[in-house]
Amino acid sequence: MKKIATLLIAAVLCFGVAGCEKAEQKGEAKYIEGTYTAEIEDDYNNEGNIASAKVVVDKDGKIESIYLDTTYKTKDGKETTKKALGNDYNMKTYNPSAAGEWFEQVEKLENAIVENQGVDFIELKEDDTTDAVSGCTIKVNALVAAAEKAISDARNPKAE
Repeated sequence: MKKIATLLIAAVLCFGVAGCEKAEQKGEAKYIEGTYTAEIEDDYNNEGNIASAKVVVDKDGKIESIYLDTTYKTKDGKETTKKALGNDYNMKTYNPSAAGEWFEQVEKLENAIVENQGVDFIELKEDDTTDAVSGCTIKVNALVAAAEKAISDARNPKAE
């Protein structure tokens, strides 16, 4: 009889804790509505590029979208961004085994961040890549740092 009572109490506690967790998730919004931006220096190849993130949080406190990009200087010295170059960045030309062009891989990273409502799921490897996003094999450390900063600001906006 004691075993049955113990099991019953354990089951009630388990369901009670799970119920409280779901109530917390449904409660207060995780982020504050607005648009948040951040820039981080990207140390890849010591080119002095800047990784940037623009995060949009909707009225329900959810990440609605994120835009990630990196500044880039072309061979002729023109300043642009890797996304603006699109296929002309030529990642697949110079690295045929790449999972896709740079902008395609970043789009997968953006989608994963929105789907996961943050960057906590991303674990960087020693080479600054991640296995957390299928189809994204580029170095993402600076992009993730910029996203993390913008998302952190969405949790605690600066007082202006």
